[in-house]
Amino acid sequence: MSVHRLTIAVPVYNERERVAAALKELLSTSFPVEVEIIIVDDGSSDGTADTIGSIAFPQNVRLIRHEKNQGKGAALRTALQAATGDVFVPFDADLEYQAADLVRCLEPMIAGEAELVYGTRAFGSHTSFNFWYVVGNKFLNLWANVLFNCYISDLETCYKMARTEMLRELDLRSNGFDIEAEVTAKLLRAGYRPFEVPIGYKARSRDQGKKISWRDGFIALWTIAKIRFA
Repeated sequence: MSVHRLTIAVPVYNERERVAAALKELLSTSFPVEVEIIIVDDGSSDGTADTIGSIAFPQNVRLIRHEKNQGKGAALRTALQAATGDVFVPFDADLEYQAADLVRCLEPMIAGEAELVYGTRAFGSHTSFNFWYVVGNKFLNLWANVLFNCYISDLETCYKMARTEMLRELDLRSNGFDIEAEVTAKLLRAGYRPFEVPIGYKARSRDQGKKISWRDGFIALWTIAKIRFA
């Protein structure tokens, strides 16, 4: 497929300590196509909005604010609705992912090898959040692979790059972190299989602002099963 314009969605909630560095990294990354960046501040209450407001953005950056916190899924759905690019991808403003890996994910789409690309994380002793986080992630992958008779390595990755219209056709409804499971399950149910590209990853600790919990894992399991047997 031809790629003319890439929309990068940046959902942000209470990331005052990291958002400026993350956005600086993203803005300094060189892309081979035209780029649109949509930042959605999801009702931050820690001064994140002030930090974002102090940054001088180029014209290709748009800022949308939710008055109240609604969740990552709601922020991504807002960005997806506003996107003008023919390809869409999320970027978390928490420094766990490297912006340069977005270019790597884009390469197979530009080459016409894929219309759906996942950036697959490698978990190591110095990059993983904790043992149970990694085990839970692997179990979610196994669960989806069994239910949909496929093989994917990292359904919870932030870097899900796809045609914008493909994502809009999924009729996404999740507000929280279950958006990751919903996107993957609906793509698999529709017959799509992601082209996986290895990417870097460095998980932060709970003290550094990690927000996902074990409860989100159980919600993801239920979400995948519900979509599979709907």
